[in-house]
Amino acid sequence: MLQLIAPTTDLHSSWLEAHHEWGAGLHEDGFGLEPSDEVESPEGFAAWVALLAGASGAKAAGTDRGCLYRWIVEGDRVQGGIALRHGLSHHVPEFGHIGYGIRPSSRGRGLATWALGRMLDEARALGLDRVLLVCEVDNLASVGTIERNGGVLEGVRDAGHGPARRYWIEL
Repeated sequence: MLQLIAPTTDLHSSWLEAHHEWGAGLHEDGFGLEPSDEVESPEGFAAWVALLAGASGAKAAGTDRGCLYRWIVEGDRVQGGIALRHGLSHHVPEFGHIGYGIRPSSRGRGLATWALGRMLDEARALGLDRVLLVCEVDNLASVGTIERNGGVLEGVRDAGHGPARRYWIEL
């Protein structure tokens, strides 16, 4: 059974399996992982999970960096991650309100489409009227995920890391 859950230290080994599957140096959308984050040790992982929890509560604390992180879990296996930027972050125009990633061995099963639908419910609950999603021009899997959830193409722009498609989803 699929679930969206808050990041937890209980799934450290499962999360590491997914992380290692991506491979060194590859970006894992939806997890909020920075190059400086140490996630291999239980202590480092716990500190990182605490940072994610703090970001999720940032809007309530009155800051502009609110980001709600969720893991896509099936049983006790971490399948991917999804993040909703709901503050006034400068990252929204470049990367969109929502970013997600599915571990390579689990792609093509509709997990991202399912998770995006659930995260749109979270966006509505936070009072957002619409959300921006941004994906690389040639990422046809993300194009399909976004369009299946009602995304309407605004256009293609240089996002600072190459050309990207920009979609809006009305809530």
